[in-house]
Amino acid sequence: MLNQAIEEQQVPGLVAMVVKDGEVVYHEAKGFSDVNSRTEMSKNSIFRIASQTKAITSTAVMILWEEGHFRLDDPISKYIPEFENPTILQEFDDSDSSFTSVESESEITIRHLLTHTSGLGYGVIDGDIRMKKIYQKAGVVDLFTTQDVTIKESVMRLAELPLHHEPEEKFTYSEGLDVLGYFIEVISGKPFDEFLEERIFDPLGMDDTRFYLNESQGERLVTVHNFLEESWKPYPVTFYDPDYPKTGAKAFFSGGAGLSSTTADYAKFLQMYLNGGELNGVRILSPTTIETIMSNQVGDLLGDGGKEYGLAFGLVDQKGVAIGGIGGLGTFDWGGYFNTQYFADPNENLIGLIFKQTSGAGNGDQTGWKFRQMVFTLVE
Repeated sequence: MLNQAIEEQQVPGLVAMVVKDGEVVYHEAKGFSDVNSRTEMSKNSIFRIASQTKAITSTAVMILWEEGHFRLDDPISKYIPEFENPTILQEFDDSDSSFTSVESESEITIRHLLTHTSGLGYGVIDGDIRMKKIYQKAGVVDLFTTQDVTIKESVMRLAELPLHHEPEEKFTYSEGLDVLGYFIEVISGKPFDEFLEERIFDPLGMDDTRFYLNESQGERLVTVHNFLEESWKPYPVTFYDPDYPKTGAKAFFSGGAGLSSTTADYAKFLQMYLNGGELNGVRILSPTTIETIMSNQVGDLLGDGGKEYGLAFGLVDQKGVAIGGIGGLGTFDWGGYFNTQYFADPNENLIGLIFKQTSGAGNGDQTGWKFRQMVFTLVE
């Protein structure tokens, strides 16, 4: 199936990996990491994992939670005072992006930020054009940048803006994890990137998972491709520079979208979760904390599509089992903006990852759902 997808130019290249009971049973690279130079994809190619960053940031939050620094239902303003007394968007003037707002009845909590129920928006990828314009005017960095700006600076701008809705009222995909990236700096007293390296990446041996890459790692970074005029071409500079992981100021540590990684590295992170919080004798979280993270935290706010949401991942519910093809009850997953996907089934101790690097309309890529559906047929 994967070979056929490459032959049909559904994707220019990919790396797929399957881990069963802690053992790698499939790990293959196919196609090209850069079409123009005909550079072949390799199993240790590095991908921009975008929103797959979120689960790692959530894990870092829970490491600090285990140490007793805060409670999940504490207001974020207790630690970042600029978020005190949030407001809700009321009226918006399209001519100059000015707005009016009303005071919220509730404070944003740490749990709200982890579960995308805070009411914060997501700027350039927001579903509400009003929020896109408000965030842009305020200079909020939504995803990634080569500019010399810090996560603190962007979060301070964000704190002054109105919310979509009252906290806990709806599930609205947001920059909550970026706020928590800065929150981690406040609590730990360390730069966010250093905290992740010391407490997650180095202990788990995730040597190729970083916000920014060194020169040798940069050579393994897969080009972002776009299918245009019947062929795959490098994606151009738009509201971001696709080379952000290896060029520019390298100053912005986006907790929601900034990391790059390999399939092997991310598999270690997922296996740690399947193992109840430890890997190769190194404990990151307790089993009880893992149970909390894997519990539905948003009620029915995510809808009736077969998924719930915990503190770090989407979770397959009973409806999802009935729909079929996405794993057993409690299978957890998420994906990234540049067409990377993963899933892990705790009952089967099974992990699947399929990383690609495309943006734009694409060319009919069906590898994501087919890979997942077919991997679960391998279980005996």
